[in-house]
Amino acid sequence: MPRRRRCRAAEAAAAVLLLAVITACGSRLPESDFEHRERSAPAQDGTPIRVGIITSATSPVGGSTFTGPRDGAKAYFERLNARGGVDGRRVEVRECDDGGSGVGNNTCVHRLIDEDKVIALVATTALDYAGASRVSRARVPDIGGQPIGAAYDTWPHLYGVYGSLAPRDGTTGWGGKQYGGTEVYRYFKREHGARTAAVVSYNQAASAAYARLVEQGLKAEGYKVVTEQVDFALPNFRAVAADLKEQGADLVFDAVDGHGNAQLCEAMDAAGVEVTAKVTNVQNWTSTVADDYKDAPHCRNALWATGSSRNYEDTGDAAVRKFRDATKGLKTHSQWQLEGWAAAMWFTDAAKSCAAQGVTRACVDAYMNRSQGYTADGLLVPVSFERLAEPPESRRTCLSVARWEDGRGWVSQGDMDRTCFDVPQLPYQQ
Repeated sequence: MPRRRRCRAAEAAAAVLLLAVITACGSRLPESDFEHRERSAPAQDGTPIRVGIITSATSPVGGSTFTGPRDGAKAYFERLNARGGVDGRRVEVRECDDGGSGVGNNTCVHRLIDEDKVIALVATTALDYAGASRVSRARVPDIGGQPIGAAYDTWPHLYGVYGSLAPRDGTTGWGGKQYGGTEVYRYFKREHGARTAAVVSYNQAASAAYARLVEQGLKAEGYKVVTEQVDFALPNFRAVAADLKEQGADLVFDAVDGHGNAQLCEAMDAAGVEVTAKVTNVQNWTSTVADDYKDAPHCRNALWATGSSRNYEDTGDAAVRKFRDATKGLKTHSQWQLEGWAAAMWFTDAAKSCAAQGVTRACVDAYMNRSQGYTADGLLVPVSFERLAEPPESRRTCLSVARWEDGRGWVSQGDMDRTCFDVPQLPYQQ
């Protein structure tokens, strides 16, 4: 089944709250701009297959915020090359740090596509994907990127790690609007009887916009919603915690950055707030929780994460074991690393399908365009790319759920392939 979908810089903080939520308006290009003939000829046997990885490694939101997908993809390619590569050819990775800026992103796109002549981009993780239209015009497949903005629901030849149903013709989503489901809220309502949910945000535009989206989804699922907003510069999380206790919230969702989340959890512990779940997202699904929330043990053990990929702690799964074995040298582990690994696997499967006739941009892109229900050996909820003329009113959507437990880490809650719901699709835009 297809799946849809710390810092003090105000715009950047909310931009990384939840993937595929913060949007940007895509400008429409004439169809002629999408009609270049491929310029890269098939490589000779034995020469490396070159791919590019763009990462906002030194972005305003912190040095390690965006590096997980890159590290997972590199680990996959290292393992692949140690085992012979693709039909005897090594995969050569060219990296580029765009610094989290649009100018830097365009520079990376130019260097990798025009100078390094990469066959594809893999596991792109960019705070400002300003070069997305250029990638599309060059018909370079961008495989398994993280949809931090709207690019993967806007441009052809871009294939986000969670798939897309949008036309992707140069306009974002459908008429500038993207759509998302209410499966997370449905899950906590059905499985844990949650009825009252709080949404905490900053008095900052992007943060407030995301909070409104969460509120919309919760109300659609019949929740009583408590909204809490704090000043970005001087947030009073103690007042928020006191009100959460007074209101008897079952769930707490947030539209604040990682540092703010830690402060919120500390305030909740100090006020004796007990909730069914303090819900976070895939970006915060990491092994650093014990340190990040070291002063909030009760809230820490109420942390839940939801996403669209198999828990990186599920070492009983053969595909996860391969990932963990190959990344055992990393100091930390995260869900984004696993998704970067899956993106590299996706490119490799495409390249292998092209080996006989030549691994070219066009051949790899054609493979990606045909992707229906791709799972990366079971690591992803089945991913598809379709171009629906109209947005779906509802979809059957599956999700991966895990809960943090001290001493055990992230513990999976059920099977992601069976935790599925028929839910409405709601429009959103920034």
